[in-house]
Amino acid sequence: MTLGPDETGALALGPQTEWTATVVGAHRLREDTTVVRLIGEFVPFAAGQSVEVRTPQHPSMVRRMYSALPPSLDGKLEFHVRTVPGGWCSGSMVSDTRVGDEWRISAPAGWLAVDPAATDVVMIADAVGLAPMRSLLLDIGRRPEPPRTHLFVGARYPRDLYAADMLYLLTGEMPWLTVVPVVQDEYDPEWPDQWYESCRVDIGFHPEETFAGTIADIPSRFGPLTHHHVVVCGRIAAVQATVEHLVATGTPAEAIRHEGF
Repeated sequence: MTLGPDETGALALGPQTEWTATVVGAHRLREDTTVVRLIGEFVPFAAGQSVEVRTPQHPSMVRRMYSALPPSLDGKLEFHVRTVPGGWCSGSMVSDTRVGDEWRISAPAGWLAVDPAATDVVMIADAVGLAPMRSLLLDIGRRPEPPRTHLFVGARYPRDLYAADMLYLLTGEMPWLTVVPVVQDEYDPEWPDQWYESCRVDIGFHPEETFAGTIADIPSRFGPLTHHHVVVCGRIAAVQATVEHLVATGTPAEAIRHEGF
């Protein structure tokens, strides 16, 4: 908190700009992916926004991340962390995060959101760009009449769809939601991923429900999206290519909200 003079000249507490949360679960789902759940102070962000995160392993390093849960008064947060090639900070967050770690959260920002007037929504997520989409889905699910929503989730290999079971269960709870997995390669690589093997379940999408390609191929396959509200999030290059293809196939630029990382 910061201190500042009030109208009488006395010192008054200014707006809080940093919040703390404690790790209550760190679930390693893949060699390069961990889902971290925390509980702490209420953080005043909006569904779809990102926040700055500092961890005890690297207190001077700031990482901007998206919560996979909308804001809640009980202070629950969930982050999907994936190792960035050559990124020692992200690698440490994936492998070294432990229950009891205290994270410092600050600077909510971003414009990923679903227009309240939208009746048809397309969400396109690349890798852990799924996190803000899940937050938005849970948020619009509270509306009296949620919009018809198609969520496309992109990955390199089928096993990289780290949240396939969760998404499959969501489609059963949300009749207005359709999920389409998108994979570049039809088959998983031969090298094993012990974390994938240890948490493999029989819940998920069948291969025939999966679209072969990249998220940038979606506009030409399913477009033109001329009457849809579109939200895109993921790695910068993938997002840029997808947005370019959306506009080229007729999606109005003003109907697209996108962010890359």
